[in-house]
Amino acid sequence: MSINSFGHLFRVTTWGESHGPAIGATVDGCPPGVAIDESMIQHWLDKRKPGQNKYTTQRREADEVRILSGTFEGVTTGTPVQLMIENTDQRSKDYGDIKDKFRPGHADITYFQKYGIRDYRGGGRSSARETASRVAAGGLAREAIKAIAPQVRITGYMVQMGPHKIDRNAFDLDQIDQNPFWVPDAKAAADWAEYLDGLRKSGSSVGAIIEVTARGVPAGIGAPVYGKLDTDLAAAMMSINAVKGVEIGEGMSAAMLTGELNADEIRMGPDGPEYSSNHAGGILGGISTGQDIVVRFAVKPTSSILTTRKTITRQGEDTEIITKGRHDPCVGIRAVPVGEAMMACVILDHLLLHRGQIGQNQGIIGTES
Repeated sequence: MSINSFGHLFRVTTWGESHGPAIGATVDGCPPGVAIDESMIQHWLDKRKPGQNKYTTQRREADEVRILSGTFEGVTTGTPVQLMIENTDQRSKDYGDIKDKFRPGHADITYFQKYGIRDYRGGGRSSARETASRVAAGGLAREAIKAIAPQVRITGYMVQMGPHKIDRNAFDLDQIDQNPFWVPDAKAAADWAEYLDGLRKSGSSVGAIIEVTARGVPAGIGAPVYGKLDTDLAAAMMSINAVKGVEIGEGMSAAMLTGELNADEIRMGPDGPEYSSNHAGGILGGISTGQDIVVRFAVKPTSSILTTRKTITRQGEDTEIITKGRHDPCVGIRAVPVGEAMMACVILDHLLLHRGQIGQNQGIIGTES
């Protein structure tokens, strides 16, 4: 299985399977001299780990990260950083009844068609367990960003669960860490708890929409045509397990706007250009504007549900399936820290690319040139 890596200068390769002995990431291209230890990465992994409340899978994994290489005396050396997370609560027997059946909506069938191998133990490489490796790499990326662009702040939150959306007028960033859904709306959090509890008890699942913002990103990162910042962000978010759609800024809704409404008007402020709105999501022509970078992605419902569904076996026979075991009723909840991690990895990668090619921005607005 090839192509397990992403990034250009800051390059991440993830490895391992859901029910194997361990998973992890090899990070190549992290700048030297970045202060890092396992506790700094663990902070972000603790946000994603399973079994923290009744709304996520009850698989009990400590998700404790170990740094095996690439650091010395508390700082990165510039050599590859190896991150490892041991799997400690696998229950492969939960999948014994479906080892010859393909789960509708799951990658079981396409993985088998392509590779001829059927790892039925939780999906193997296609399991959302793989995302813990990304979060570990994202924790390292955040520390490197602090050294290069300390003003950058990355924040993710859920804006929709099934048909239920947040009230943007009640948006409160302080609420994100106060509820199990990472939602910036106290009333929505209470309503969603009741809604998801019913789905959880019925053995069903539901999808969600996650929004991730990066504030304080300087203008000028990204490149035209094939090196666009939004191209890499879209690819990064789309690569997350169960993601089926990605938007930048206004996204699909831009198709409903006129040119007058969509264009973000510009005026000169005391510290440079200022924009009247942010329909572009902080990116124009693939290059950051200095505004907040705004990305949203849609996560489909968990495919493993207790409702009987029609399927086929490896032998081509029609059959039915019920997926037992421990699964997220809304996998979008734990996708929030994953989206933040992917944002961090892409932003750092483009900061390094910008520094390597340009150094400092060449066009200074408000001066004679």
